Amino acid sequence: MKNVFCVVFILSAQFLCYSQNLEKIERELDFNLDWRFYLSDEDVDEKRIKASSYKKVNLPHDWVVEHDFDESLGNDAKATGFIPSAGYGYYKKTFNLVPSTNTKTYILFDGVYNNSETYLNGHKLGFHPYGYSPFYYDITAYLNTENGSNEILVKVDHSRFADSRWYTGAGIYRNVALITTNKLHIPVWGTFVTTPEISEKKATVNSKVKIKNDFQSLKKGDLKIEIFNASGKLIAESLSSIKLKGGSSLEISKTLQVSNPKLWSVDSPYLYTIVHSIVQENKVIDQTRSKLGIRSIKFDANTGFFLNGKNMKIKGVCLHHDGGLVGSAVPEGVWERRLKILKEGGVNAVRISHNPGSNEFLDLCDEMGFLVQDEFFDEWDNPKDKRLNTNEKSVDYVTRGYQEHFQEWAEKDLTNVMLSHRNHPSIFQWSIGNEIEWTYPRNADATGFFGNMNWDGNYFWSAPPYSIDKIKEQLKTLPKGKYDIGETAAKLSKWTKALDTTRPVTANMILPSVSHLSGYADALDVIGYSYRRVLYDYGHENYPEKPIMGTENLAQYHEWKAIMERPFISGTFLWTGIDYMGEIRAPWPMRVQPSGLLNTAGFRKGSYFMMQSLWTEKPMIHIATQNIEKSLNKINEKGEIVAKNPKKWQNALWEWQDVNTHWNYKENEIIAIEMYSNCDEIELFLNDKSLGVKYLKDFQDHIYKWGVPFASGTLLAKGSKNGVQTESRLVTATKSSEIQLTADDLTLEANHYDVSNIVIQLKDNQGNPVVTDDREITFEVTGPAKLLGVDNGWNKSVQPFQSHVNTTFNGKTLVVLQATGDSGTIKLKAKGKGLKTELISIKSN
Repeated sequence: MKNVFCVVFILSAQFLCYSQNLEKIERELDFNLDWRFYLSDEDVDEKRIKASSYKKVNLPHDWVVEHDFDESLGNDAKATGFIPSAGYGYYKKTFNLVPSTNTKTYILFDGVYNNSETYLNGHKLGFHPYGYSPFYYDITAYLNTENGSNEILVKVDHSRFADSRWYTGAGIYRNVALITTNKLHIPVWGTFVTTPEISEKKATVNSKVKIKNDFQSLKKGDLKIEIFNASGKLIAESLSSIKLKGGSSLEISKTLQVSNPKLWSVDSPYLYTIVHSIVQENKVIDQTRSKLGIRSIKFDANTGFFLNGKNMKIKGVCLHHDGGLVGSAVPEGVWERRLKILKEGGVNAVRISHNPGSNEFLDLCDEMGFLVQDEFFDEWDNPKDKRLNTNEKSVDYVTRGYQEHFQEWAEKDLTNVMLSHRNHPSIFQWSIGNEIEWTYPRNADATGFFGNMNWDGNYFWSAPPYSIDKIKEQLKTLPKGKYDIGETAAKLSKWTKALDTTRPVTANMILPSVSHLSGYADALDVIGYSYRRVLYDYGHENYPEKPIMGTENLAQYHEWKAIMERPFISGTFLWTGIDYMGEIRAPWPMRVQPSGLLNTAGFRKGSYFMMQSLWTEKPMIHIATQNIEKSLNKINEKGEIVAKNPKKWQNALWEWQDVNTHWNYKENEIIAIEMYSNCDEIELFLNDKSLGVKYLKDFQDHIYKWGVPFASGTLLAKGSKNGVQTESRLVTATKSSEIQLTADDLTLEANHYDVSNIVIQLKDNQGNPVVTDDREITFEVTGPAKLLGVDNGWNKSVQPFQSHVNTTFNGKTLVVLQATGDSGTIKLKAKGKGLKTELISIKSN
C-alpha cells in the first residue's frame, strides 16, 4: 500500500510542478497585415512588375468586390453577379525571421481563390488549385539564414472567371498564419478530440495527438493534456511520456474524464478549452490550444435527430460564402451580425454550400450555437454548366472549374478540410457533394422525369414516373460514362470515414429515386433530399433503414409542415438563409439570387418572418400589406378575404410573395393585410377601431388575412400565444426628413479587423420609419476607420459597394466600417437632399 501511495504522490507532485511552471506559448503568428498587391489582366513575370505598381493591402482580401457592376460582361457574368473578376493577382510580403536550428516554420493559408502558386525567396513552395480548402507549406529550408529578411509571393490565377455557379471572389480571401514549432512538435492539424460517452455526471473526452521528431537524434519529453472550463479553471489533465527516434512520429490516444459536464447545444453552446503541450525539463517547447464542445449526435431512421439525447428538428439554412458588400473576404463582425439575425429567426443549423467554410466562420458557429453541415464539393468527375445547374452544355476556358483537378486533388483537399475542421463541435455532418447527379447523364435519364414523352407531371410535386424495377433496368441498360457516381461516392465516403467516424456522411441528392439505386445512397449515412419533400414517404417506405432529411428546401410553410408531420424526417436546410451574388436567372440588372430569408444587407424579408413564426416560441407578429389587385388574395362575394388560388401556397417556390411593410396607400383602396405569426389569435385595430379577432387555426396556409379599406393612421395587431401578449404596428408615414443611424457596435478594437455595422433608416418628422420615399445618401468618414462598403440590399441595385454614395431601398441602407490599427474617434456623417444631416461617433481603442 505504501508503494501505491508513493506513486500517486509522485505523479501528483509532478502535475503540480507542471501546473505551476507551464507557460502559455503562441506558435501561430497573425500573418495578414502589410502585404502588397498587384492585379494584372495578363500572366506576367513578377520580376517585371514595378514596385511602385503594387498597392498596400491587408488580408483577407478579395479583389473582385472592389470593382463596379458591369452589364457588358454578358451571360458569363451571370454566374458571378456581373462584377469583373478575371485576372492574375500577385501578393507579396517581406518579413524578418531568423530561423533557429531547433525550430520548424510553416505558412498556413485558410483559403486562396484559386489556382495559387506560392514562392519563398524565389523558391516555389507549391501549387494549390482548390479555392476553398486550407493548405500549408513547410518553409524552414528556404528561410534566409544570413540576415533574416524574407519575401513571400503568392500568385493567383483567376483567368477562368466564370468557374463557378455563384460569386467566388478572388485572392487571399481567408486568414494566413505563420506557425513556428520546435522540431519535436505537434504537426499542423495534429490533434483530434472527440466526446464518445456523455452522461449528466461524466463525459469521456478522447484526444488523439500526433507527435513528430524532426531532429536527427532521439528525443524524450512529456505530452501534457489539460482541459479548462469557460472560466479558465483546470478541470482535467493527463500526462504521458514520449520517446521518439530521429525522423520518426507517433500518435498518442488519451482519455480524460470531465465531471458534471456542461454540454454544447444550440441553446447553450458551452465551450471548454483543451491544451496540448510538449514539455522537456519542465519547459513547454510546443503547444496547441483549441475549443472543446462536449456533445453527442444521433440520427435515427424512424425518429429523426438527437442532440445530447434529446430529439429535435434541424431548422437550417444554406449559406454561400460571400458577405454581400464585402465580397468573399468577410470580417468576423459581418458574419456575427448576420448569424445573430438568423438565430433570432429560429435558425439552429447552417449548411455551408457548396464548399468548406472558413475556420473563422466555424469558430462563430461554435460560439453562437449553430449545427453545421460542412460540404466538400459541388463538382466531382464531370463538370457542371456554370451558367445553369445541370451537366455542362459547352466547353469554355472561362468556365473551367474544380472538376479539372478532382481526380488528382480530391483526396488531398478532403483530407485537409477534415483535419483542419474536425475539432469544431458545431460540425455534425460531412457532405461529400451537392446535386451531383446532373453531371452523370444516365442518372437523370433513368428517373423517367426527363425526356419521357409518356409523363406530364411536375418534377417538384410528382412521384417518380418509373417504378423501382424500371429504374434498376434503366441503370443496367443506359450507357455508362467514364465515371460511375456510386463508385466515386463510395471513394469519398471511405476517405471521410478514415478520418472521422463520429459524424455521419451525407450529400444533397437532387434525383433520389435513382440515387437510392445507383450506389450513391449506399455510401451515405444520412440521405439528403434536394427539393423533393414529396418523396419523404416514398424514401422511408422503400429504404426504411436510411435516415432522411431535407438538405435543400424552400423557405415556405408547406416545406416545414411536411417535416413536422413526419417524425422520421430530421429537419431541413432552406435555400437560402441570405441572398447571395451570382447564379442569376433574370436579366440585368439582377445581381443576386433572391431566395434568402435576408437580403444581402442582412435586412429581413417576408419569408424570414414566416419561418420565425414556425421556428420560435416567443410570441411574434409581422404585418405585411399589399394592394388587393397585386396580392395573392381577393374579396369574395361574402366580403371575406380569401386566396385567389387556395392551393397556391402548397407549391410556392423560392421567392416570397410581393408584399410591403408600410401603411401608405390611397384612401379607401382595399388593402390585403397578411400577418406571419405564431400567436393563437390576433385582434386587428385601425385607428383604435377593432376590425375583429381571428384565429391561426382557421388559416390553412398559416397566414392571418384581413381585407381593409385604407385609412391613414395606425394599424395595430394585438395577439397572444399561450396567454402571453404581444403586438405589432404600422404607422402611415409622410416624406423622409430625417436619417437615423444605428450601429451594432460603438466601440471597436484598433486591430485592423473589428467592424461596426451601421443601419441607415429614413424617418419622417414624427420619427416614423419611411419605406416609400427613398433618398440618395452621401457618407463622410473621418477618423481611424476604413469604409468597407455600402449596400441597400435590393437585388437589382447595381450601385458600387465601395462608394460614399448610396440610394436607400425600402428606406434603408447598410454601411460597414472597419477599424485600422490606430486609436481615436471614428465619425460617420450621413446627409441627403432635404434631410437633416446625422452623425454617429464610434470609439476605436
